[in-house]
Amino acid sequence: MTAPDPSTVRFAGPWQHRDIHANGIRFHVVEAAADGADLRADAPLVVLLHGFADFWWSWRHQLTTLAAAGCRAVAVDLRGYGDSDKPPRGYDGWTLAGDVVGLIRALGYGQATLVGHADGGLVCWATAALHPRMVDSIALVSSPHPIALRRAVRRNKAQRRALLPHLLSYQVPLVPERGLTKNNGDEVERLLRLRTGASWHGTAEFDDVATQMRSAIRIPGAAHSALEYQRWAFRSQFRSDGRRFMQAMDTELSIPVVQIRGEQDRYILPRTVEADAHWAPRRRLHTVLGAGHYAHQEAPDEVSDQILKALRACE
Repeated sequence: MTAPDPSTVRFAGPWQHRDIHANGIRFHVVEAAADGADLRADAPLVVLLHGFADFWWSWRHQLTTLAAAGCRAVAVDLRGYGDSDKPPRGYDGWTLAGDVVGLIRALGYGQATLVGHADGGLVCWATAALHPRMVDSIALVSSPHPIALRRAVRRNKAQRRALLPHLLSYQVPLVPERGLTKNNGDEVERLLRLRTGASWHGTAEFDDVATQMRSAIRIPGAAHSALEYQRWAFRSQFRSDGRRFMQAMDTELSIPVVQIRGEQDRYILPRTVEADAHWAPRRRLHTVLGAGHYAHQEAPDEVSDQILKALRACE
C-alpha cells in the first residue's frame, strides 16, 4: 500500500496552515484565530508540541479554545513529524530547544508559553532551561522533568517496568521502524489503547485519533524520526553530550509551571511527576480523573482550562 503523502495532515478547520523556516529546516505549523478573525500578532503566543508517534492534530481542541480566549495558538509538527522536514539528525535536546526558539522568533515574538505532551514536554523543559528568556511559562501533559524521569527509571521498579522495555526495544536499527508502520500502523493504535483511560476506548473520538495517528506514522521518514528522539534520550546518557545536557537541565525554573497527569496513566507514574517540584518550585500539579497518558485528548476542556491558568499566572 502506498505511504501517505505528508500533505494529508493538513486538515481543514478553523485554523491556518503555514510553513515556517527556523533553525535550518522547514516546519509545518497550524495557527488558530478567534471567530475567523485575523491572527493577532499582539496576542500572547502559545506553542503546542506533540508527543511520540503523533503530530499537530493532537492539539486540535486546545487550538480553538486558546484562540477563543485571545491567544495566538500555534501547534507544530515537530522536527521529523507530519509535514515538517525530516532531516537525518538534530533529534537531541540542544537542537530541539533551538527549534522552538527559532519558531518563536520566526513568528515575531520574544517569548511564548510552551505546552507539551510526552516528548514535546521534554522539549518544553529543555527550552525553558537552556533559553529562559524565551519562555513565559510551561504546561506539561504526562511529561516529567528529564532528570526526574532518569532517576525514576533507575530507582523505581514500577517506572522501570513501564518505560524501559519500550525504550530498549527502540534502540536497534530498522526493526522498530517496521514495527511502527506494518499493518498500516497497527502498533501505534495498540500503544494508544494501552496508554489511555478505559472509558475513552470504543468512542468515536478514540477511533478517529487512532486512524489519524496510524496514517501519520506511515509518512515516509516519520517513524524513523520518532524513534530518533527515543534513541538519543537513551544513548546520550552514556556520552559526553548527554551528560552536559543533564547538567544544563539541572537548574531551578522561576517561571510558572502547570503539570497535568492523567489518573490512569500507566506509562508515567505519580511518584515520577511529584519529584519535579525540585526543578520547578512554582509548579502546580493537576490530575485529570479517568484519563490516561493522553489527557489533552481524553479530557480536552479540562486540560485547556489548566493551560489558560498557566497563562494567567505569568501576567
